[in-house]
Amino acid sequence: MNKFEQLGLNEALLNAIADMGFVDPSEVQEKAIPVLLEQDTDMVALAQTGTGKTAAFGFPMIQKIDVQSKRTQGLILSPTRELCLQIAQELKLYSKYMKRINVAAIYGGASISSQASEIKRGAQIVVATPGRMKDMISRGMVDITNIEYCVLDEADEMLNMGFYEDITDILSHTPEEKSTWLFSATMPKEVARIAKKFMTSPVEITVGSKNSGAQNVQHEYYLVSGRDRYPALKRLADANPDIFSVVFCRTKRDTQKVAEKLIEDGYNAGALHGDLSQNQRDIVMKSFRNRQIQMLVATDVAARGIDVDDVTHVINYQLPDETETYTHRSGRTGRAGKSGISMVIITKSELKKIKSLERIIQQEFEPKKIPNAEEICEIQLYHLASNIKNTTVHKEVEGYLPAVMDVLEGLDREELIKKMVSVEFSRFANYYNRTSDLDQPSANGQSSGNDGSTRYFINVGAKDGYDWKSLKDFLKAQTGLERDDVYKVDVKDSFSFFNTDTTHAEEILQIFSEFKMDGRFINVEVSSNAGGRGKERKKRREGSRRSGNSFERKNPKGFGSKNKGGKQRQKKSRW
Repeated sequence: MNKFEQLGLNEALLNAIADMGFVDPSEVQEKAIPVLLEQDTDMVALAQTGTGKTAAFGFPMIQKIDVQSKRTQGLILSPTRELCLQIAQELKLYSKYMKRINVAAIYGGASISSQASEIKRGAQIVVATPGRMKDMISRGMVDITNIEYCVLDEADEMLNMGFYEDITDILSHTPEEKSTWLFSATMPKEVARIAKKFMTSPVEITVGSKNSGAQNVQHEYYLVSGRDRYPALKRLADANPDIFSVVFCRTKRDTQKVAEKLIEDGYNAGALHGDLSQNQRDIVMKSFRNRQIQMLVATDVAARGIDVDDVTHVINYQLPDETETYTHRSGRTGRAGKSGISMVIITKSELKKIKSLERIIQQEFEPKKIPNAEEICEIQLYHLASNIKNTTVHKEVEGYLPAVMDVLEGLDREELIKKMVSVEFSRFANYYNRTSDLDQPSANGQSSGNDGSTRYFINVGAKDGYDWKSLKDFLKAQTGLERDDVYKVDVKDSFSFFNTDTTHAEEILQIFSEFKMDGRFINVEVSSNAGGRGKERKKRREGSRRSGNSFERKNPKGFGSKNKGGKQRQKKSRW
C-alpha cells in the first residue's frame, strides 16, 4: 500500500504520485499534509532544502482548489526564477489528473504581458518571485484580494535577498482570512517577524532541530594558509575525480576569478553571480544541470533557489559572513535522502567560526588534511584504471587493430598496461612532483591528521551504490567495529578509502583476504600512503600475483560494472 494514501489525498493526486514513483512521504510531508488538508490554518514549517517541501504544501493546495472557478485562489512566493519555474512544473505534474487546474509562473526576465494573459485565462494557482509579483499588482495585472492560500517558500532566503518590503507589500493586498503557510530552512528574526505580523496561531512543524543541518551531510574543514586557498581547492577537486559541486565565494569578483582560474587549469567550471544577464545565467544553469559543468562557482545570492539533485560536494572557498547562511550552502548537497559532503577551506584566524557553525547546525566538523601529492596521484591512478576498464570499445576501432597490434608487438601485458597508463598519467604526476604539502598545523600545534591510523583502499564505490554513510555501515557489519572506529571515508566512483586505528589493521586485512559478496571479491589493501605499512602492502601484492595478475586481483569480475550506459564522458585534461 502506498503510504501517501494514509495522508488523506484524493485519487487524482494518488495516481499522479504513483506515476512519479513516490512511495513513502518525507517527514515534512507526513507532518504537514494531513494538517493542511483537515484544517484551515496558518502553518510554520521548518525543514532543510531538499526534504520535499514543495509536495508538502503543493498536494494540499491542489486538493483544496475549487476547479469550477477560474479566479486566483493560491499564491506561492519563491526567491528566484529557477525555483519559481521548478515549483510551477512540479505542481503541474501533481495535478495532471485534475482537469481545469491551471498554474502560472510569474518571474522577471520574461514577457510581463504574456504572464498577465496567462493569469487572465484562469490561473487558480500563481507561483511568483516577489519583485515581479509586486510589479504586476501595481499595474493591475493580477488580483490576489480573494486568495485563500498563500505560501512563502524558502522564506529565509527571500528575506536574505532583501525582499522583506516586497513581501509585506504583497501580503497587504491579500485577505486577512486566508491560510498562510510559511516554509523555511532556518528561523531568523526577520522570518519570525513576518510570521507574527501576518499569521494567527500558526501550527508549527519542525523536521530536525531549528536551524540544524541535514543529518546526511558530512561536514569537514581544511586548514591552509591564506595564499594556498586556491591550490587547496584544486587538490580537493583532484582527490575527488567525479566531483559535482557548488563552490561558494563571498564576492562576485572572487567568484569570477576562481571560476576563470579553474577553467584555465582544465576543469569543467562556470561562474554564477549577480553581474550575469538572465540569458547568461540560464546558460550556466543548463550546463550545470546537464553536468557539462562539474564545479559551479557561485555567490550566496546568485545560488538562491538552485535545486539540482546529486550534488556530491559543497565547497566553502570562503565562509559566509552570516553563519546561518552556511546551513543553506550545505543544503545544496545531501538532498532527497542521499548523502553529501560540505567542505570548508579556512585559515587559522577563522578556526573559531567552526565552533559557532557546530552550535548552529548541531553537528561536528571533522578536521581533515589537504591531500598530498602521493595521495592524489594514487586516487587518480585508480580512477584512470577504472575508466580504462569500463570504456566501451567502438566498432570503428576493429579495422585499425591489426596495424595497432603490429606497433605494440613485443610488449607483454604488464608492460603494455604500464605504458598505457603512463601516457595519460605522466603529466599529472610531473605536476604534483613539483609541489609541496599545503596542510597547516591546527591551533594547538598538532596536525589535523590522526597519528596511529591506517588508510585502506577498497574496490567498491558510488557505482556499487555506496556513499560515505552506507560504506561505514557495511564495514561495521563485516568487521564488528563500532561506527566511529571507521573514519575518513572517501567514496569515489569505483573505489573508496577509509581509515581505522592501526591496532585494527591486521584483523581487517584478514577479514577481507578472501572476502566475496554476490560472487565478487571485495578487496581491501593498505593504501600506499599509510605510513609504516608499505612492506605489508608489498607482501599482499606479491600474494595476489601468485594467485593471478595484480591488475586483475584489484579489479575482480564486476569491479565498476554499473557504468552508466557503458559510456564514459570525455573530460578536458586538467594538465
